[in-house]
Amino acid sequence: MRSLSGPGSSDAAIRLTGIVNAFGPHVVHDGLELTVRRGEILGLVGGSGSGKSVLLRTIVGLLRPRAGRVEVLGADLFALRPAARRALQARWGVLFQDGALFSSLTVRENVQVPLVERLGLKGPLLDELAAVKLGLVGLGADAADKLPAELSGGMRKRAGLARALAMDPEIVLLDEPTAGLDPIAAAAFDELILSLHAALGLTVVMITHDVDSLVRITDRVAVLLNKRCIVATLEELRAYDDPWLRAYFGGPRGRAAIAAGDKED
Repeated sequence: MRSLSGPGSSDAAIRLTGIVNAFGPHVVHDGLELTVRRGEILGLVGGSGSGKSVLLRTIVGLLRPRAGRVEVLGADLFALRPAARRALQARWGVLFQDGALFSSLTVRENVQVPLVERLGLKGPLLDELAAVKLGLVGLGADAADKLPAELSGGMRKRAGLARALAMDPEIVLLDEPTAGLDPIAAAAFDELILSLHAALGLTVVMITHDVDSLVRITDRVAVLLNKRCIVATLEELRAYDDPWLRAYFGGPRGRAAIAAGDKED
């Protein structure tokens, strides 16, 4: 696990206060609190049904909580007027599972979508900007004109990440970025996130089940438990007295990942 450092690391990029999310009588989050520091890589984990994707949708404004406050980059997201909210939403990018690319558009056209919709760009500049973003994630001109179905799983995720970076966001939210990848491709994607984080000064929130990724690249880990959230370093969580955490980090895969990380340190 990396150690968080640098000026301004205690400033909040995202702050959730008293969040209640519910669907009818089913309560998913009840009084949830979470602060994501500027410039950190935060892992988000939890058991099935704990509401990881629901929380992601709340952060990006797709789901209004029943109660609570969502602050992103200092602004109360749900108190903003529509135009101001759209402007704020341009300051983050989201990589959904498997890239969530438009199947009828080429990779280049997928990356161009936010540039066209938000900035109204057109002409050669669009192609140039798309090429830059694809280059950032390690995709060249040979991938730009392909359809998503013609790409491997890892390449689709990289293309989705390029689209998430199209507007030069300050925050990137990743939903299971290494799911379905073989260990080599998953490790390469982790290294890509680390390099982009360092080069672009990103704040990263990453939903994942991959203990290797948590050990390799996160500063802290947020765990959804009992409809609320615990945020700590991996070392602190390993000592936490909870059955789910003991099973998650103390199982064979968790122990192997942690042991490998300890050797690297």
